[in-house]
Amino acid sequence: MNQETYHKLISGENSGAGAVVLRFFLQIAAVGYAATVGLRNFLYSSGWLKTHRVDATVFSIGNITVGGTGKTPLVVWLCKFLHQKEIQCAILTRGYKTRTEGRGTKDGRRETRIDEPAILVQSCPQAKVVVNPDRVAGATEAITGFGAKVLIMDDGFQHRRLHRDIDIVTIDATCPFGYGRMLPAGLLREPITSLKRADAVIITRCDQIHEAKLSKLEEKLQWVNPDMIIARSIHRPVCAKLADGKEISIEQLKGRSVFAFCGIGNPQSFLGTIKNIGAELVGSKIYDDHYHYTDDDISDICAQAIQLGANLMLTTQKDWSRLPIENRKLKIEMPLAYLAIELKFIGGEDKITQLIEDTLTGKMQKRNDA
Repeated sequence: MNQETYHKLISGENSGAGAVVLRFFLQIAAVGYAATVGLRNFLYSSGWLKTHRVDATVFSIGNITVGGTGKTPLVVWLCKFLHQKEIQCAILTRGYKTRTEGRGTKDGRRETRIDEPAILVQSCPQAKVVVNPDRVAGATEAITGFGAKVLIMDDGFQHRRLHRDIDIVTIDATCPFGYGRMLPAGLLREPITSLKRADAVIITRCDQIHEAKLSKLEEKLQWVNPDMIIARSIHRPVCAKLADGKEISIEQLKGRSVFAFCGIGNPQSFLGTIKNIGAELVGSKIYDDHYHYTDDDISDICAQAIQLGANLMLTTQKDWSRLPIENRKLKIEMPLAYLAIELKFIGGEDKITQLIEDTLTGKMQKRNDA
């Protein structure tokens, strides 16, 4: 079952008899998953499972649903914020694995890590990116090996083994609570009540829903955790970047015939962004999240784009890192680019920065007193 079919199933859009039966079994599986998550959280909260502290300030950026909620742009924003204050930081990420042809394993394949780590390395050259599923080991490497004073834990809300000083959670305004059900019946990684652990929530893609819905979302978040800071943000398109390093401005994209493709958690948001900037979206192709493209995929995409009269193929930065290298060098019949975006706060940025600065000041004071 591909991602699009799965979303139609769990959202209720697919209402056939078979879908109803399948949702019933997914809900049974969700009960078991919820019990496991609940037990694990209880063991950490009660101290039965150990939380490891390290000699650095730890900021966790995470979410409570699967799929793209805007964690990576927030990590980039935070990294740049710390760099402006001349604070040495490292980013801890688990990465996503794929297998590519080559040597290095028994089956003749080579294992590589791409996606978020590649983007973070490119977007945050001033920080050390440490890829390790074991966050404690990654933290130790960043501190002892690179002298990091601040650690940014990417996708860290569920990784409770490493103590964090601040938990910031990103919530996608277009699908904030994953249809209100736990995996696999919905998209929730843990219950909404888990937000009681969060110090702040940043609602992303606020420009893609009406103000009334946004206000109701904030009210619900405040009800779950009255002490939690809530901020609003959007993903602001910066430009389209070609493989040769050249850029197409947002103004130049307006009215341009674009064929879009992506394999991300929230593809409709990407397509909506293209429409919002004024480009003419003549067609699109959606792949599963973290999909790894082949030469044939790019050839098929190019053929569809030509057939529909497009003059530019556009994808996301995450997808760009998963394209075959030769295609990124434009050995195709049409320009191919990715849409560069950045996180822009439209409300509550002052509260978020104050929280970060207060935490840094407090941790530094403790180190000086020790």
